[in-house]
This record gives sequence, structure tokens and C-alpha cells, in this order.
Amino acid sequence: MAGKKSVFDNPVLSTKVKSANVKIFPEALIGYLVGPFCGLLANSLLSTYLNTYFKEVLFAGEVTAGVNAFLTIFPMVSAILIVAGNLIAGQIIERTRSRAGKARPYILLSAVTVAVASVLIFIQPIDNPVFKMVWLAVAYNLFYAVAFPLYNTANSALVPVSTRNGKQRGLLASLVNMAVLGGAGAGSIIFPQILAALAGPFPNENAVSATGEGLPGSNGYLITFIVIGIVTFIGCLAQYYFTRERVTEESMLKAMPDDGREEALPGRKGPSMKEQARALFKDKFFVITIVFYLLYQLSGSIKNASMQYYTLEIFGEQWANMQTILGIVGAVPMAVAIVFVAPLCNKFGKRPVVFAGMIVGVIGGVIAGLFYDDIVPAAIGIALKCLGSAPAGYMILAMLADCLDHIEAKNGFRCDGFGMSVYSAILIAAVPLATGIVNGIVSIGSYGTVVAYIWIETGAYALAAIVVLFFGVEKFIAEDKEKILARQKAEAEAAGIEWIEPEERLRREEEEADRLAEAARVAELKALCEKKGLSFEEEEAKYQAKQEEKRKVAEEKAARKAAKGSPRKED
Repeated sequence: MAGKKSVFDNPVLSTKVKSANVKIFPEALIGYLVGPFCGLLANSLLSTYLNTYFKEVLFAGEVTAGVNAFLTIFPMVSAILIVAGNLIAGQIIERTRSRAGKARPYILLSAVTVAVASVLIFIQPIDNPVFKMVWLAVAYNLFYAVAFPLYNTANSALVPVSTRNGKQRGLLASLVNMAVLGGAGAGSIIFPQILAALAGPFPNENAVSATGEGLPGSNGYLITFIVIGIVTFIGCLAQYYFTRERVTEESMLKAMPDDGREEALPGRKGPSMKEQARALFKDKFFVITIVFYLLYQLSGSIKNASMQYYTLEIFGEQWANMQTILGIVGAVPMAVAIVFVAPLCNKFGKRPVVFAGMIVGVIGGVIAGLFYDDIVPAAIGIALKCLGSAPAGYMILAMLADCLDHIEAKNGFRCDGFGMSVYSAILIAAVPLATGIVNGIVSIGSYGTVVAYIWIETGAYALAAIVVLFFGVEKFIAEDKEKILARQKAEAEAAGIEWIEPEERLRREEEEADRLAEAARVAELKALCEKKGLSFEEEEAKYQAKQEEKRKVAEEKAARKAAKGSPRKED
């Protein structure tokens, strides 16, 4: 069935990923780690430093009752627009049909929109308090309610639609969330030193002054975020080119005749927003996962937003060094955990591993809370809390993907757009909500910063541990896959289209991609030989000899690995 041509039919915009299975390089590392890290970096830094920028730089010397009320109310009111923006983004993605998939086109668009919107927040055309409030409200919501929801919803949806292979999906979910945590780590470890280097200690006793003496000025922030915008642009492009939506292709393209044409099932209309919402929120496993994630994300955002206040109140002039130390002791366990979280979840299941992690997080939080003013035990407690949070942080997208597959098996349609828009709304709206909450809590005194930075997240982890005990969707994974494939086969046969198993179709595509790549290589070598007067046969023989040597080395390595893993015979 011929469809309308779109910009994504252009070979220039084709994915660089041709393999049927997810491979570590380049797809996993570039598409799900490097790309998302760059795409999420601006949001990670804004969530930690934007509130301080508002008070200590943008409105320095202008902190009146009206300004204070604005800075407290407008982020929380913006949360309404942010939730709406995420829901709209989800529906846009769900209704998109293109050769690039339904999520990847918006990764490409975000290369420009996210970069530009993050920079607009730090532009000050007119030095007038009222104008600055209006400009800030507009620029803030352009980023948080428009640009970032579209990127983050698309980014989140990529894991569920990348593959149905649970182990591969768990790896990708881990890498995406590692990118999120990497951005937070950059904000707490590197950025304080950058700010300090821009203009001395930040903030200090002269922070609230008309001249902003001793502070990085607005130009310092602007230049910094222009650089971050460039990083975002490059990262989103890399993410677009090194990802692939195999599940989306599977649902859109049901057959591949011998002539290579792709055929789509006719007359298939996507579910309405109401149908998606009903399917999602009638599923207990999805509701459990969303409640769990709400506890995890909101408490984490409160911790991030209060970190600078905590280090300033408790450690005084040493705030920047203490913040860097706490950032390091929090980041190292998370980085180490990436090695064992996915294997443990593959062996024991996500539920027991995430539950155990939450318990470890609670223990660490109690230690840090009891010794909050002593950096050594406080750092040990923070390290334990971060280690405990690792399974939840790395596996949340895989947990949601399992829920979406289960919902598809029950209802006959996918809800990636709406489901991921709910996830994205929680991630993004948690920042302004946390800002308002922290502004209220820290006003009660220095111990309020301890409550915000340590105790709220510790209590949330205890509740989350109870909630995750009811996450039982994993026992349905194999059955769900069988139901989905059986339904797809029946639909194809009813439409008179030859049914081809998704794995077989992907295998054929990979073989065709390899054939085309080989043909291109041969053509290039012939052109080179003709240009330089070389013998094509001799050069081709050299190439084949090198390939044969590589094959032998790979076979020997595999044989040694197999011999090492085989059990020894009894003497």
C-alpha cells in the first residue's frame, strides 16, 4: 500500500542502525547513553541551579515581597502547563507514523528546540523587574512545557519501542537512566567549580546585592548554557541516527514480500487518548509503577533542589567543596551499580532487586540524617542511599516497558505515547513542584535544609519499597509476547498479507543491509584501484586475507571463552 512521501523517506535521514538485535556499539552506547546525556544535560543543571539563579542573580537587589511571591507561585502554576504539555507531546508521538518511527522524529526536532529554549531563560533584554518576570515566565514554560516534554517523552518512549527482548531492553533502560544520573552528577560535581571559577565563591555574603558582586553574572550563565546548547544539538543528532524503533516497525510493517516492498495493514486507526488512559489506569501494574516513580522522582528532585542550600547552611564557606564531595560519593556507587543491576534483575527479577535497593537507601538515609553535620558519616549515608536507589533509577523504564507490553497483550493496542507522557510529566513537573516545596521548607531554618535534602527522600524510599512489592507483571512477559504475535499474525492473514515473524523480518533486513554495504565497499575499492592504477584482484585478496585473519582470531577467542566456562572433569 503506497503512502505519502515524507521527509524521513530521504536516505540522508535513515537510521545508521541496521542490525536486528541491539548491539553495544554504536546503538546502545551512543543512542542510549551519550545522546540522552547530552539531551538531558540542560534539564539536569536547571533543576539544581535555576532557583539559585533566580534569587541570587536575575533578581539580585530586587528581592521584594512581590518578587518572592512570584518565584514561589509561578513554578508551581507552571506545573499545570508542564503536565498538559507532556500529555500533548505523548499524543503527538502516538499519532506519528513515519519511516523514522514515532519517537525518533522528535529527537531530531529537539536538537534545535531544547538547545534554543534553554538559552532563552538566561537572556535579559531589559533590566526591569516586571519585564524580567514576564520574560522568565514565557521562556521557562517554552522550555519546560513545550521543548523538553517533546524531547523527554520521545526519549522515554525509545526504550519500549526499541526491542521486545527483555534483556536488551533492560540494558537500554539502564543506560538511559545512567544518562539522567550522569547529568545530575555533572551538576553536583563539576558545575559548582565552574560557577566558583566564573566569579569567586558562589553564593556568598554579598550574594544579594544590586551589583551582584562576587557572583557569576547573567552573562556567565548565558555563555555556559550556549555551550550546553551546542552539546545538546550534537547529542540529539547522534541519538537520532543511532537508534531504531523495532517494535514500531513491527506494528506498522507486517509483511515483506519477495520484491522487498514493505506493506502495512490497512484501515488500522490508533486508539484515542480516552482509550489509552482507560487501558493504562485500569492496569494495576502500570498504576503501581507510576506511584513508585512519583515517590522516587519527586523526592529526588527535592533533594537536588535543596543540595546547595544544605551545604551552604551546614558547611558555610566550604559549600562548593562539600557539594562536590557529596556529588562524588553519590555518583560513584551509581556508576558501579550499572555493572551488576541489569544482571541481577535478569537473574532474580526487577521486583526483588529494586525492593532490596530501596531498603539499602533507607538505611543510608537514616545514617546521613542522624549525622548530617559530620561530613564523613553523612557522606557514607549518602553513598548508601544512592547505591540503593540505583536499581530503581536504572530499571524504571524497563518496568514501564513491561507494563506497556502487558497492556498491549490485553487490549490489542500500544499506549507508548500516553504512557511515556505520564512518565515524562512526573520527571519534568517534579522540578517546579520541588522548587516550591524547598522554598517553603528551607525558610524554617538550617535544619529545614536537612529535612529537604535527606529525610524526605528517605521516607519516600520506605514507601516506595512497600509499593514495589506489588509489581508482578514480570510473570506475564512470555505469555504477553505470544498473545501479541498471535494477534499480529491473525490481522495480517485477515488482510491477505503474508505473515513473517518479526525476528525473521529483521534478519532479512540485516542481511540486505550487509549485502548493500559489501556492494558499496567493492565499488569504492574498484574506483580507488582504477584511480591509482592498482590491481583490484590483488587488493581484494589482501582485504579478504585480513578478514579471514580477524575471523580466526574471533573464533579462537570464542573457543578459549567456551573452554574457560565449561566444567572440569573429575580426576
